[in-house]
Amino acid sequence: MGSNDAWMGETQPYIAPRQAGERDAWSAEAAAHGQRGGQRLLAVEEVDPPAPVREFLNVGPDEKVVVRRRLILLNDEPVELADSYYPAHIARGTGLAERGKIPGGAVTLLAALGFTPADDLLEDVSATAATSSQCDALGLSPGTPVLVLTRFTTSTAGEPMEVSVMTMTRHLQYRQKQVV
Repeated sequence: MGSNDAWMGETQPYIAPRQAGERDAWSAEAAAHGQRGGQRLLAVEEVDPPAPVREFLNVGPDEKVVVRRRLILLNDEPVELADSYYPAHIARGTGLAERGKIPGGAVTLLAALGFTPADDLLEDVSATAATSSQCDALGLSPGTPVLVLTRFTTSTAGEPMEVSVMTMTRHLQYRQKQVV
C-alpha cells in the first residue's frame, strides 16, 4: 500500500446531466469510496474573466461572464476551490446566475437549456504554490503546492459553454484510508 492515491477520478460523470433525485457527481464519487462529499457555494457574480476563459468562451473585451465559486468538501474538510465560468448570454436569467443550489447541477441545467456537453473536452493540469487566499480557504500553510485542473467544455453543437478551474489539495482530496 505504498501509493498515496485512494482513488483516481473520472471526468465523464462530471459532465453528464443527472437524473431527478440523483446525487451530484462529487457526492457519488466520494460515497463510492466510503467518504462524504459536499460543497458550499461561495459566490455567484458577473466578472471580467481571466484571459484563457475569455478566449475560450469567445467573449469580447468589454463582456462579462457569470462565475459560480464553490468550496468542495471531503468529510467536511475543504479539498478544492472550483470556479465555473459561463457566457453571460447563456447564464443570465437562469439558475446559473442565481445564488443557490441548482437541482441536478449546472450540467443538468445547461442540458435543459439545449447545451449538452460534447465528449471531446479539453483539460489542462498544472501545479503551483497556493495563493494566500487559497491557503485561507483550504486551510493550507503558505507555499503549499496545489494542482490546478482547468476544464474547457463545448456543447455538442460546438459552442463554448463552460470553463471550470479547480484548485485541489492533493494531500487531502486523495487521502488513502489506513489499511491495517
